[in-house]
Amino acid sequence: MPTLLDRKDRKELRTGFSTGTAAAAAAAAAAALLKDGRAPDSVTVSLPKGRTMTVPVAEARLEGPVAVCVVVKDAGDDPDVTNRARIGARVRPLEAPGLALSGGPGVGRVTKPGLAIPPGEWAINPVPRLIIRDNLAPYLPEGGPGLAVEIFIEEGETLAKSTLNPRLGIVGGLSVLGTTGLVRPFSNSAYIATIDSALAIARAQGLSECVLTTGGRSEGFGRAARPDLPEEAFVQIADFFAGGLKLASKRGFGVIGLAVFFGKAVKQAAGHAYTHAHKADLDLSPLAAWLPELPENARARVLASNTALAALEVLKAEGLASLVPKVAKKALASAREYAGPGPDLWMRLFDFDGSTLAFEALQGGGAAGGG
Repeated sequence: MPTLLDRKDRKELRTGFSTGTAAAAAAAAAAALLKDGRAPDSVTVSLPKGRTMTVPVAEARLEGPVAVCVVVKDAGDDPDVTNRARIGARVRPLEAPGLALSGGPGVGRVTKPGLAIPPGEWAINPVPRLIIRDNLAPYLPEGGPGLAVEIFIEEGETLAKSTLNPRLGIVGGLSVLGTTGLVRPFSNSAYIATIDSALAIARAQGLSECVLTTGGRSEGFGRAARPDLPEEAFVQIADFFAGGLKLASKRGFGVIGLAVFFGKAVKQAAGHAYTHAHKADLDLSPLAAWLPELPENARARVLASNTALAALEVLKAEGLASLVPKVAKKALASAREYAGPGPDLWMRLFDFDGSTLAFEALQGGGAAGGG
């Protein structure tokens, strides 16, 4: 999957650490404070695959028998809504052996099936749970007293409103995430993981049809066009055309719809796996080639357009909007390459006012369906 990091002219970007690593660092610092009466200035967290990350401790205090430490998340050069979030841990001794891990204020709870954590549990993903346990192991003698660890995120409930957590059925706060413990700047892996989680929830709801949209506006128009489908059926894939289709097909959807605007459809029709402007420059020469019916003056105006929307306005002005379904057909042919032969595919191509410019469908070799 192409990423912005593939650019040869990129500057060196700084790697940060995940919410899971921040939680583990806060928990380890609090455990040290509880044991020694003093918290370290920083904690070196052991991560998967033998990696480590040294994390500064921003705040430490004792509240009677409870040690409280806070870490400020550093997402590096990644534009992450949780960057600079204050993630903390409250640690207290247990008479029983082992580790009792829970969430506190600002950490969400899972309410829908289909995620890695079952409904009713705190939204602390499996890898962060493992990282926390591994880094607290030195403070958990075998057969000895255990520790109760509560992870909290200051302002987490507010921050969560800027994420897809509400759509995923995670309520009350943020998720504690991370598969490597690190945050690679401008990495697409987190968004791909979110797409897959949303698709998993849709399948867990028993849905066999999903609709992939490129953003909130196209989703809104898609939902208005398909009121028979529940909210969970609509999954925002942003620029991840190939990735979204591959994941939906892998999840076993028999029908995969696409709700897009003209500009994205042109890039999809050209076969771009990733349609962001950084990786898929707008080239309107294929559009002109797909439409041999264009008069020469209209063709010249299309080729001179600086946006796909401007090219669309040329077609409308020339009374040639009826040619737009050819773009949808081309885009569906590209979608078939990524989705494979199984699912039925359909595309609804919207104008910016929400009206439908084109609707096309492509039968697959799997379950029949419609758009």
